[in-house]
Amino acid sequence: MKLSIIIVNYNVTQLLNNCLLSIQKYVEVDHEVIIIDNASPDSSWKNLITKFPEFHFIASPANEGFAKANNKAITTAKGEYLLLLNPDTELEGDYMKDILDFTDAKESFGCLGVRMHDAKGNFLPESKRSVPDMFNSFEKLFTNFKKNNSKSYYRNDIGEYETTSIDVVTGAFLLIKKEVYEKTGGLDETYFMYGEDIDICYTLLKKGYKNYYYGKASILHHKGESTIKDEVYLERFYGAMQVFINKYYRDAKPVQYSFLKAGLNLRHKIEKIKLK
Repeated sequence: MKLSIIIVNYNVTQLLNNCLLSIQKYVEVDHEVIIIDNASPDSSWKNLITKFPEFHFIASPANEGFAKANNKAITTAKGEYLLLLNPDTELEGDYMKDILDFTDAKESFGCLGVRMHDAKGNFLPESKRSVPDMFNSFEKLFTNFKKNNSKSYYRNDIGEYETTSIDVVTGAFLLIKKEVYEKTGGLDETYFMYGEDIDICYTLLKKGYKNYYYGKASILHHKGESTIKDEVYLERFYGAMQVFINKYYRDAKPVQYSFLKAGLNLRHKIEKIKLK
């Protein structure tokens, strides 16, 4: 089997339904689809089991986080490639064969992401990113970095329709060989949600693999529609960034670590004030 599509669902039945319909419509390569529900309070996702009998559904007894759910589902995957796909996305073309032909031709292929846009058609800059460091993190946290053309956290120096090597792609659509995924340890389960995509991309780079942004293919990402921006969200988001800098900067780059930790704490406090 060429491709295993892995989807972690949590309380987004209608969005998941649309995602699965797009897979049915557009994916023509030999594939399987594995959906793991992360103990959603809304059990309506079970109605999709009979609607999509060709797909494999798994019910997790507890919500142990995005990384752990993906890793659990992947143990059952049979594909040469894995596609980690968010349930709030929709494929928009029959481009999977072209993408796989592209990746098959690449030596030391790590992972690949595609162009993403929201429901209004706006390009989502997190489609192509740099590894966080002291300088681009400050830009991300405290300036209007989205509108410049620099090689910053969001790679605005790369056109949204270009195809090129990149540091970090998003976990909303992340294609990787299963063999490489397993060899590099998969998603780090220290992350509950957020940050695990940056981590695996950085791990791949450190091990000599190359990651790619494939701007010739696009997906619709209903960004934010499945996320409640409350204090729990803030704790998970900024907590994930803290996990990343603890792992890669605390011992290796202590000056950057201190700067990043202070910046994250300050931004976290600002966001908490905004909620009140």
